[in-house]
Amino acid sequence: MSSNDMKLLSIVGARPQFIKLAPVSREIQRRVEQGEAVDEIIVHTGQHYDPGMSDIFFAELEIPRAHHHLEVGSGSHGRQTGLMLEHIEGVLEEVRPGAVVIYGDTNSTIAGALAAAKLHIPVAHVEAGLRSFNRRMPEEINRIASDHISDLLLAPTPMAVRNLEREGLGDRTVNTGDIMYDAILFNRALAARKSRILESEGLDPGGYGLVTVHRAENTDDPERLRILLQVFNEIVADGLKLVFPVHPRTRNTIDRILPQWRPGEGLRLLDPVGYLDIIRLAENAAMVLTDSGGLQKEAFFLGTPCVTLRDETEWVETVEYGGNVVAGVSARGIQEAVEHWRRTYPRGRADFSAGVSAAFGQGDAAKRILGAISERLF
Repeated sequence: MSSNDMKLLSIVGARPQFIKLAPVSREIQRRVEQGEAVDEIIVHTGQHYDPGMSDIFFAELEIPRAHHHLEVGSGSHGRQTGLMLEHIEGVLEEVRPGAVVIYGDTNSTIAGALAAAKLHIPVAHVEAGLRSFNRRMPEEINRIASDHISDLLLAPTPMAVRNLEREGLGDRTVNTGDIMYDAILFNRALAARKSRILESEGLDPGGYGLVTVHRAENTDDPERLRILLQVFNEIVADGLKLVFPVHPRTRNTIDRILPQWRPGEGLRLLDPVGYLDIIRLAENAAMVLTDSGGLQKEAFFLGTPCVTLRDETEWVETVEYGGNVVAGVSARGIQEAVEHWRRTYPRGRADFSAGVSAAFGQGDAAKRILGAISERLF
């Protein structure tokens, strides 16, 4: 490999990470077609068993397949991270990349950072600098540790840059804009073309709210989940139809702990749906109610008001620029947030584009990420 070649090894382990990887892989392919010497090897740790990670997932979203499947599977945080560390180390010793690229805040992220650093291979962290300041979240520990291990911190927002500067990491940091904005611009067009979820469910644009609940802090706490389910029924009783694709973890908890609960008329429970269906549902909703970090931000990009069903958010920019209300798990707080959005944007269709540009960039993060890796690590 000449000094001008870039041999990158990307480590991912869950569906959202493949979605973040895809724009970077498309940019690598564009550079290869222009004659640049860039080689990408993709490692899938198998951190999450996800039935949605099927052939159709990769085909629909035009995502490249992994070259190495580690098939680590689920387990306790320590066991899972340790197994991934062992397997990733073996791949790195075999492949010997010039740099390792890690994404986000999962156990795959921290395992990849540790394995590469111990072999003295430079590490670039995409989506660096996010902080919820809640160390009870395993994701927060993974973020902090990965950032301090990594050689290049690819921050999605000015706030993320400031977080890293406060931790003494400013000299390793580049503000690239948010790779998820690249992804949503591409996938929004795919969803408009390929998804038929509105038609199959008989939904009118602007005539429903989209609900998702999957975080352990909500699904593993019976009282929090009971409050959420009760307030969803109250919302539909007040006249806003809700569509709720139910995560398997959430459904299992409902069946086990709240077997008497029934959805109110107007609260439609769906089996889990594909990513393009979620994007189409979110873009056409009057509002989104979610505990998902990714969906908060995607709603903002799509111009759909959001109610966050958590006590804090990593994406404070969505709040600062007027697209998100962090309601916690308080019936009153959630109801007030829903009423606020019903008054302000009765059918959704908000314009948050000024906030998107100010906080998340121009949709060219993949280009900036590869530019920074090339300049700083090769």
